[in-house]
Amino acid sequence: MADPIAATPPPETIDVRSDERFDEAKVAAYMRDRVPGGDRAMSVLQFGGGHANLTYLLRFGDGPDALEYVLRRPPLGPVAPGSHDMKREYRALSKLWQGFPKAPRAYVLCEDDAVIGAPFFVMERRRGVVVRGVIPEAFGGGGDPDANRALSRVVIDVLAEFHDVDPEPIGLGAIGRPEGFLERQVTGWAGRYERARTADVPIAEEVRRWLVDQRPASPPRTLLHNDWRLDNMAVAEEDPGRCVAVYDWDMCTLGDPLCDLGTVLGVWNDPEDHAQGATAMPTHAPGFMSRKQAAARYGEVSGRDLSRSTTTWCSGPSRWRSCSSRSTSVMRRARPGTSASPAWPKVPSGSSSSPPNVGPDPPWVGRRSSRAG
Repeated sequence: MADPIAATPPPETIDVRSDERFDEAKVAAYMRDRVPGGDRAMSVLQFGGGHANLTYLLRFGDGPDALEYVLRRPPLGPVAPGSHDMKREYRALSKLWQGFPKAPRAYVLCEDDAVIGAPFFVMERRRGVVVRGVIPEAFGGGGDPDANRALSRVVIDVLAEFHDVDPEPIGLGAIGRPEGFLERQVTGWAGRYERARTADVPIAEEVRRWLVDQRPASPPRTLLHNDWRLDNMAVAEEDPGRCVAVYDWDMCTLGDPLCDLGTVLGVWNDPEDHAQGATAMPTHAPGFMSRKQAAARYGEVSGRDLSRSTTTWCSGPSRWRSCSSRSTSVMRRARPGTSASPAWPKVPSGSSSSPPNVGPDPPWVGRRSSRAG
């Protein structure tokens, strides 16, 4: 259920940030009879990556016989209704592992805010390498075209594998509402953008209208991850082409599989593109597939039809959502007592300034609107 760990803290962890701590004694008491090893002394570290939900490493015991689990909770401060949904993520991960072994198994859900101040769940710990904006030296530091190609392929191949999972036999046939899914992708995120915006951006309405007017017919429903990209998976330390885990399932639902493809293509930047900030993948590395090659690979592996108009539209909601979610994140971090991620410096109360790579007119809006009509 849990894995033994070494005495040395894992390199991907940090000491818990001062404003993101919780009452460890309460968590230890809650976990005592709920997981194997839960009766041992508990210590806590924090995973330093990520920009939204907070993730912690729970260690029970000391030395080589210690056991570890992972705790996930929403970010501090107000969150949009339906977002950062720990109950949904727990529901998905408590079942998905049966049909998709790359999903870590979830064991415990706590909806009692008296424990840490928010819902949380606890899942198994997976070990691997999470590749963010820079390819690590273990895989050639970006200079090995074969390793880079393998990284780009694993993103697409595992997505196609996930979309082949039948949700019914594993108890996930009712996790979402596939009817009207594409329409909600536009209207829902448009509403969040409107609530978070601090200035008029006329082109945003033009983009919204284009997305509504050009919406394609939906193919048969599949399970969706809804935030698919390279830094939401871990690959084996010895093989960048082998995925060992896929993370961040709090938006898992049923809907159009090409929306997942659109999400990852939305951050799959070609050399002529402007990088998309904190979510950018190292797609400029030699050997990494281009966006066009990635789309073609998905069509080849999945057997799904990928007309140009469909893939163009499906990457639109991804960029629309990115703009909306960043605006919401700016507003959340501008309030006292909210998460302080290094990628999102706190904004002083009353300030109109934005964190790096966030602005009222993101580059994708102009590029997408130029293709509208």
